[in-house]
Amino acid sequence: MATKARAPATAALKGRGAASYVSGRFETATTHAEDDGWDSLQARDDTDPEPHPDTRVHEERARSIVSRNDSPDIGFGQSVNPYRGCEHGCVYCFARPSHAYLNLSPGLDFETRLFAKTNAAERLRAEFSRKGYRCSPIALGINTDAYQPIERRYRITRSLIEVMAECRHPFSLITKNALVTRDIDLLAPLARQRLVTVYFSVTTLDNRLSAKMEPRAAAPHARLRAMRELSEAGVPVGVMVAPVIPALNDHEIEAILEAAHAAGARAAGHVLLRLPHELKDVWREWLQLHHPDRAAHVMSLVRQMRGGRDYDSRFGSRMRGEGPFADLLAQRFERARRRLGFTRLPTLETSLFRPPEAPGDQGQLF
Repeated sequence: MATKARAPATAALKGRGAASYVSGRFETATTHAEDDGWDSLQARDDTDPEPHPDTRVHEERARSIVSRNDSPDIGFGQSVNPYRGCEHGCVYCFARPSHAYLNLSPGLDFETRLFAKTNAAERLRAEFSRKGYRCSPIALGINTDAYQPIERRYRITRSLIEVMAECRHPFSLITKNALVTRDIDLLAPLARQRLVTVYFSVTTLDNRLSAKMEPRAAAPHARLRAMRELSEAGVPVGVMVAPVIPALNDHEIEAILEAAHAAGARAAGHVLLRLPHELKDVWREWLQLHHPDRAAHVMSLVRQMRGGRDYDSRFGSRMRGEGPFADLLAQRFERARRRLGFTRLPTLETSLFRPPEAPGDQGQLF
């Protein structure tokens, strides 16, 4: 299958993080636009991105819904993703390369060609009903934001939370969207039973930079407001300073932690920019379009923290990097975390889990 012809992007697309259809690594053939000397690259054709590409949502029936993880770098063993792709359009998103498995571009397709798992709650209930199922906390929304804009219409995340509440199953959320406050009526009672925690990913406090890097995510001040609202409702809240990007947002580490703590966050973490597979092409293109004056410097610092490469996937270093600059970032983060009094969120409770009732099971009256 041949991908869309790719001409070099000459301008950013308003409301989108990526600017072109970066080819996926599993394509058997790709076509690239070449200038023939007759200004052919200046003429639009059917393969060029539209000035404002529309979001298209495909409904699908998932065969399974719970993914297992054994990576020592990640603090959860199970995750659930209600959607594939993410309309937030975060240009740095490590999940972009997953769209290549669908023969779609990790560039624009990732944020415009979305998949909604309409039977997610049904599959989760079936998973909890298995005889061999062992309860351990679920991370809700990892390869996609569970509260991306289409959740307003599909409400799949809410239906999953309703199953969690029914079965008293512990879970955690990480999001960039203030839409999470819609579900306080479910989250607050679960928090009282130590069944839920919520993390907010905050990349920058600069609205202009946020609008370029994560164009359809909630603005930074909206995330802080949502953080405060959840905290005041009794929901344990944390902040992830992620990703930390050298020479672009690393100077904001302390300011982000201070703002999040003031908004009620009581735990904090950070992750260095990761550029697996096709993401490095999406990211380099974005840098050239938005920050051409510092693009080379940013990538030089990234490679210094990745053993001379754009990305190092080894466990133990892929989240934090290595070398003097990575060490300096980690020391600054840790110093600010301790100064502000960040600790850890409560451990989630697994002993309350109960499998869903079988159809027709009326239970006991007395």
